[in-house]
Amino acid sequence: MCGIFGYVATRNTKHETGNKKLKSAAEVVFEGLKRLEYRGYDSWGVAALATRNKIEVEKHVGAIGDLKTNLSLITYHSSLALGHTRWATHGGVTVANAHPHLDCSGQIAVVHNGIVENFQQIKKELTQKGHKFVSETDTEVVAHLIEQELRVRPPIEAVRKSFLKLRGLNAIVVMAGGILIAAKSGSPLVAGVGKDELFIASDAIGILKHTPKIVFIKDNQMMILSKNLKLLSLSDGREIKPVLNTLDWKFEESDKGKYKHFFLKEVFEQPKVLESIAVNSLAQAVKLSDLAKSAHGIFFIACGSASYAALAGTYLFSRLAKKHVNFTIGSEFNYLEDYIGSGTLVIPISQSGESVDVIQPVMRAKAKGAKIAAIVNVLGSTLYRESDYKLLLGAGVEKAVVATKSLTAMIAQVLLTAYSLKGLPKTGQKLLLGAVKDVEKILADRQLVKIKKVATALKNKNHVYTIGRGLSFATALEAALKLKEATYIHAEGFAGGELKHGVIALVEKGTPCIVFAPNDETFLEIISNAEEVKARGGHIIGIGPKNNQVFDDFIETGDLKEATMIPQIVVAQMLAYDIALEKGLDPDKPRNLAKSVTVK
Repeated sequence: MCGIFGYVATRNTKHETGNKKLKSAAEVVFEGLKRLEYRGYDSWGVAALATRNKIEVEKHVGAIGDLKTNLSLITYHSSLALGHTRWATHGGVTVANAHPHLDCSGQIAVVHNGIVENFQQIKKELTQKGHKFVSETDTEVVAHLIEQELRVRPPIEAVRKSFLKLRGLNAIVVMAGGILIAAKSGSPLVAGVGKDELFIASDAIGILKHTPKIVFIKDNQMMILSKNLKLLSLSDGREIKPVLNTLDWKFEESDKGKYKHFFLKEVFEQPKVLESIAVNSLAQAVKLSDLAKSAHGIFFIACGSASYAALAGTYLFSRLAKKHVNFTIGSEFNYLEDYIGSGTLVIPISQSGESVDVIQPVMRAKAKGAKIAAIVNVLGSTLYRESDYKLLLGAGVEKAVVATKSLTAMIAQVLLTAYSLKGLPKTGQKLLLGAVKDVEKILADRQLVKIKKVATALKNKNHVYTIGRGLSFATALEAALKLKEATYIHAEGFAGGELKHGVIALVEKGTPCIVFAPNDETFLEIISNAEEVKARGGHIIGIGPKNNQVFDDFIETGDLKEATMIPQIVVAQMLAYDIALEKGLDPDKPRNLAKSVTVK
């Protein structure tokens, strides 16, 4: 959600990208924003320092697209530029609301991630002092606030004083006085140190193409990027020695290859990811299970798709290891955190490791003495750095906004941990390897034809319901989310037993209902629930190891005990993908969605 990328050439340098030379700071920033597109956005903009300290700004609504077509600022051979991809919070998706935002004088440019909770009050005060606003955003008040402070303070101090007046979790980067000044209280910011050049971004992935030397900016710190890099305390302005990390991540310029979309590419990468977890992550799972054994209370915290992996974890820990686990979505955790204390184990699960709804409760739990054992996909993310124990998913960069391989990787790690907690890690490993083969089988042409047939039947439906029991309840919820995200169809997932408690009133002739029916203790009961829907005219789509006469359509998966949910989820992913194509939608970038959610 919202990408920030800034660049400072500390002397006249040339940058090589294959056979192409990047000749301007604006172009470096543009390419940096392209690498952050996966975070999700609806508008974007670039500011570059031109001659006589004049700031030139160019902003657009929609996709970044091609450099030469969409960025006239490349004609400015500036050594300083700043860019942003916006995911709208305050104000609609318009050019005026896109970042960067300028002050009245045009001498200050600001990009911002987060929410300024007290912006209305600040805006009112600044308006009374004569400041003119041209957008509906909370961000623009920051530019004018700094402008006001600059009347009595130098740029760095003006930014520091201004930032301290902002409420909420925020990260800003300011172009003023021929330098970049950054400050943060919640949303991530990292700086990169190259040869004769400095970078700043909301994600290290944006920088690693240029340099592996990274400084992670902590909360309540500010950074100055000019001829060199300087780190300061926000509270009092004192200088802090920055810690330079050399990341050994292998930078890969991800492309679709033979696939039409990143979504499809990442679905097809799942067998490789799952096999890697099964073969290489056993020791990690055993370590996490040891932490769980000695804990006095275990909490899973997650959001979105990751929350369904966490929900699945409650079933797996209970069924396999006879261990009680508490679960809550991240944004609700602060209403339940009175349970937390010394000896508690908190297990946050996150793809990005930057979602504020997960980071905030983790920090509060740490303050109460809890141990944090994160299951996370991004090395060096905030969640990774703040955790006592880190279990890396190893799913690789996921560029489609919709979670696919990261989600099945989460489930695989939780399943492996649950079997390790039971004392049978090798059994969990064997099931995962079976899931690998079954996912490969599903992605073979014959099964894809069946899925596409169902997708064609569903493309014009307004409502789809998904049901499951036990572990498959989490599968049903994830399937419904995939349909909502990728196809914009209203989809709802339910526990099968809840149908008779009101939900069945929604069923009418032709209503599609996807039934997840693994060959376990829930099978006969979920078939009975399917019969209830069919008796009221519903169209039943069964997904599982065994066909049944109640199913109007059936897509087969293997019988893999608890691991059956992995191929079932892959079927749901492909169903969502095919419906999106049938409807002419872009499955990589669903409207209104972001990969990393950095606002509450």
